[in-house]
Amino acid sequence: MKKIIFIALSIIIILIIIILVKTFIYPFKKINSKTSEGWKAVKNDSAIQRLSGGLKIPTVSSGELGKFDYSTFDTIKEYLKVSYPLIYENAEFTEVNKYGLVFRLKGSNPSLDPILFLSHTDVVPPGDAEVKDKSENIFRPDDKPLPPVSKIADDWDFGPFSGAVANGRIYGRGAIDMKGMLFSLMESMNNIIKNKHIPQRDIYLAFGFDEEVGGQQGAVKIAEYFKTKNLKFDAVYDEGGLILEKGSVAGIDSDVAVIGCAEKGFLSVKIKVKGLGGHASMPPMESAIGKAAIIMQRLEHDQMKPMITPLINEFFTNIGGSMSFVNRMGISNQWLLKPVLLSQLTKNNSTNALVRTTTALTMMKGSDAPNILSPEVEFVVNFRLLPGNTVKDVKEHIAKATKGFDVELEDIDSVKEASAVSPTNTKAFKLIEAAVKEIHPAAIATPYLTVGGTDAYKYQMVSKNIYRFMPIKINDAEKQSIHSTNEYLSIENYMKMIHYFEYIMTNYDQ
Repeated sequence: MKKIIFIALSIIIILIIIILVKTFIYPFKKINSKTSEGWKAVKNDSAIQRLSGGLKIPTVSSGELGKFDYSTFDTIKEYLKVSYPLIYENAEFTEVNKYGLVFRLKGSNPSLDPILFLSHTDVVPPGDAEVKDKSENIFRPDDKPLPPVSKIADDWDFGPFSGAVANGRIYGRGAIDMKGMLFSLMESMNNIIKNKHIPQRDIYLAFGFDEEVGGQQGAVKIAEYFKTKNLKFDAVYDEGGLILEKGSVAGIDSDVAVIGCAEKGFLSVKIKVKGLGGHASMPPMESAIGKAAIIMQRLEHDQMKPMITPLINEFFTNIGGSMSFVNRMGISNQWLLKPVLLSQLTKNNSTNALVRTTTALTMMKGSDAPNILSPEVEFVVNFRLLPGNTVKDVKEHIAKATKGFDVELEDIDSVKEASAVSPTNTKAFKLIEAAVKEIHPAAIATPYLTVGGTDAYKYQMVSKNIYRFMPIKINDAEKQSIHSTNEYLSIENYMKMIHYFEYIMTNYDQ
């Protein structure tokens, strides 16, 4: 018996030693401890004024896909022409499907594949929250900047289409998503032309106009246009990740620049469950709504299995050096501790979305009266597909959950597989890292999985190197203002974003 205990203790000690050694030698990315702010933002009142004017144009996309009031999109087209005459004079300009805007700045070496930067002119509706200050034409770029907000606002400080500039901020629907990026790209190209810099390869800008409702008339048509031109891009840059301020990501003691190298797929399925209808005074033993409840419970309780994909493993390798020793131990010893690591990751909404195809019950419809049993109940379940899972896998999962019940299944909205995963050993990715270091030296730049949808997905037909990242540093409350109340972009972020894109455009082939 003593011998068995001795052997068991010896095995445990050996395992502990192996775990500790692997933790200490694991190749976590070295963390830059510099506190420098990097490139110092230089305020440009004219650039701020141009973005402010763009935010005043209510280019809202809503309702049925691609069917909304386009008059404001005519307005922004003309506004861009007036605001950036140098670009229209020196770059090729093409309209795709009338409202898709494409700019091409020719490079000196036509044998090189071009690079492409994306944005979109449309914004989501502003909502009906109250407006504190309804003054017009507020332009105070010299105000002392207020600190970033620490909680989600209930009201708009200024009108959602005021384009107000005050408190070190540029306010308005679309300031972050995505007019801030669109105007920064225009400013960057404008600066390159003004400075007489001729890039080696062609630089393209492409702006869709219906990204918020699926991009079928904008990005899809532009990508098809590029395909007919036999264009292949060395890199495509779009929205997606952000520079998340220290404290925004639980367990990470650093600013983190998360660069989307892939995005999740999308599947919404309407499940119609059939049963006996009738009057509530004589209910059957099993109602349609009761059966639906069982299926919904199965879907929520027995979700698709979590897994750590190579992309997320690289993410952990990069950020692990800024995490606690216990977390580093789990990351570096997945050969033994992966079940424990996955168990912890799936307990948090944000990290759960990185390691599994998520399940969200979103809509339900039954009887229209309180005393009537509906013979049919329907509900909608939305899945966001992890790279590595397919639509076929999810449908097999649904079939298992609905087994034994009389159901009809119907796909609704757009259905798409998870995107391909773009490599990180490319010039295009390394330029992102260098540009981030230029504006925020202490931030950890890391590949990441974009859990939402972007226009970038549509451009897989013209490039294998697609990166989703907006170079602005924000906290969680500011991030929540996107599609919500009191959206704003700080002047400092805007100036740094312009510099970031100009850095990539001018240094791509240096």
